[in-house]
Amino acid sequence: MVLESKERLALPIMTHPGIDIIGMKVTDAVKNGEVHFNTIKALRDNFPSAAATMMMDLTVEAEAFGSKIIFSDDEIPSVSSAIVHNRTSIENLRVPLLQAARVPQYLKAAELAVDYISDRPVFAGCIGPFSLAGRLFDMSEMMPALYLDPELIKILIEKCAEFLLGYIQEYKKIGVNGIIMAEPAAGLLSADLCDKYSSKFIKKIVASIQDDQFLFILHNCGNTGHVTNSMVSTGAGGLHFGNKINILTVLNEVPKDILVLGNLDPVEVFKTATPDKVFDTTVKLLQATKNSKNFIISSGCDTPPGVSQKNIRSFFKAVQEFNSSL
Repeated sequence: MVLESKERLALPIMTHPGIDIIGMKVTDAVKNGEVHFNTIKALRDNFPSAAATMMMDLTVEAEAFGSKIIFSDDEIPSVSSAIVHNRTSIENLRVPLLQAARVPQYLKAAELAVDYISDRPVFAGCIGPFSLAGRLFDMSEMMPALYLDPELIKILIEKCAEFLLGYIQEYKKIGVNGIIMAEPAAGLLSADLCDKYSSKFIKKIVASIQDDQFLFILHNCGNTGHVTNSMVSTGAGGLHFGNKINILTVLNEVPKDILVLGNLDPVEVFKTATPDKVFDTTVKLLQATKNSKNFIISSGCDTPPGVSQKNIRSFFKAVQEFNSSL
């Protein structure tokens, strides 16, 4: 449908503006599935996004494995420290059940969203296997371990991938229309290492889960262009890029039957720019990509807390005026 559409679709990755609309705090939304849903509902009711997206919280899965999480009223959660350090701790690490930690609250938010929203797709979110492994092991320790003990790291990533597959399958059973998997840490890798420690595992998940009713979108805001082909190799039907990359180069490299999403700066455009600047920047990107039917304009990553509704409306106004000129 997207590839046949004359108009440009817009799908910014945003949940935090919805938290502001309903007058709650970030910590409320990440801990309570009903509050999380109400933020999604508020965004659906206020903005004409092509899909409803759940929160990009990259701590949910780590907490399920046993990580301690630092919560804040006004900032996204963060992992406090590593929970595996050596072969013994990795081999003893158990793949958690879907009843662990806050996972049930995220599944609840998805259930409520699917029940309420019928005019657009609903996309859940999750972290990628390499990024999750890095949070469990600590990325500064894991990078040298890739060379010193690669088989051990593969064991850890396999456990992460096993959990993620089950998690995504549960979202699919609930009835969401797709998943946006965030794998930013893979941007730290060379193309060969990205193939080996990230894309190889994601490819298996994609093959098990993606079909005509369920779209897999792979996000990597750490990619500056060096792992684009590796992202393509996963078989994901959509690839989402951050603002560090040249989206025109991406569109020339990615097959035309794969959706490309991105890549307005979530901070410098959506949060700190004036509404006029948001409008102009959005139009400029739309004009530059007007011949690419597989392109969906989006933020380069999840928009942070503090983005004004005026800026969001200016973004959608630019898309609307661009489409009306076609």
